[in-house]
Amino acid sequence: MLERADVVIDHDAIKYDAIDQDAADHAAIVALENVGLPDPEADQRLPGRRAAGRGAVSNPQVRFDMHASSAFDDGWDTLTQDVGDLPRLDTSLMRDATRSAISWNTSPDIGFDRAVNPYRGCEHGCIYCYARPTHAYLGYSPGLDFETKLIFKPQVAELLEKELRRPGYVARTLALGSNTDPYQPVERTLKLTRSVLEVLDRFNHPVGIVTKSTGVLRDLDILSSMASRNLVRVYLSVTTLDPRLARVMEPRAATPARRLQAIAELARAGVPTGVLVAPMIPALNDSEMEKIVEASARAGATHAGYVLLRLPLELRQMFEAWLQTHFPDRARHVLSLIRETRSGSLNDPRFHHRFSGQGVHADLLMRRYARISRQLGLGDHDAQLACDRFAVPGDAAAATSGQMSLF
Repeated sequence: MLERADVVIDHDAIKYDAIDQDAADHAAIVALENVGLPDPEADQRLPGRRAAGRGAVSNPQVRFDMHASSAFDDGWDTLTQDVGDLPRLDTSLMRDATRSAISWNTSPDIGFDRAVNPYRGCEHGCIYCYARPTHAYLGYSPGLDFETKLIFKPQVAELLEKELRRPGYVARTLALGSNTDPYQPVERTLKLTRSVLEVLDRFNHPVGIVTKSTGVLRDLDILSSMASRNLVRVYLSVTTLDPRLARVMEPRAATPARRLQAIAELARAGVPTGVLVAPMIPALNDSEMEKIVEASARAGATHAGYVLLRLPLELRQMFEAWLQTHFPDRARHVLSLIRETRSGSLNDPRFHHRFSGQGVHADLLMRRYARISRQLGLGDHDAQLACDRFAVPGDAAAATSGQMSLF
């Protein structure tokens, strides 16, 4: 069973309560985070999972208002007159007491088999986030709770080191933040992502990072060092170049301009950097694909990728309500095109279809992406990092000590 306690937390004075989670609960969430969510049409539930929260989409209408999230210094200060300032929302933190750091998967849709997620839930508040329904399995709302009730792993670095030291561990590229952003605002205080990078750096372990936050620049010292050994690649997710659209889609994420600036700063520091044009939403931001890729390439991106919007489980209802609030004139058209790319539904959970979709609109988007990435000489996002450098710190010293004992 999942036991939890409410806590009152802010970023200046942090107090913690615990979530005690047994092995079955952990295995269920690992599956949700990395392999993919159940077919929404079947409304599946994992064995032993309490039903509390499934279908819980408690979202006050204010959640879809651009004034419903709190701002932080990530490029918005100079734009508040144009897009409006946002009042503060308090964030609560719950301690995740699981005893493992690495989540494993066998999904054929993604280019990695392991990941570390220091956080569940995300303060960025992106309306389209496919990870929102995972909060419902914990008994929380995938709406407001997903953005304000965060679950964190305080010992993630220590747990990771133990797992990397296990006999027989074979290094492959590890994804950092495959479920929710590893550089969301709370990272400024907790620094869990940095602690993970410090471990990976010492073990010479390759890592791929996806974020839409300029917070990644705070770890530039570690990233540049790892980059010199071909151990890291960073992707900035850029969904639009329009700050107004970004503000309503991703209210607490960095402005588009700041993300491009982050790409430039990473590239200048020698960190291989790419852009993920994700998600592409038909009739909303997909017309910007070429402009986003071109702007990112000018900033220094050398790799690129894209993902077509998918709306699993509760996300369907949330996204429809958001569209009606902010884009009532085109809501029906957007939903119609999404269904066209998803076999008549708003989500197609089948492997090999989830990220790219199918049909005329999806095929055209794929061709457009292939054309612009080819023109700009951008590589895809599955380029290999160095895995042969992996070494457990202390092994060499232990071996030397053992040999000296013979004399």
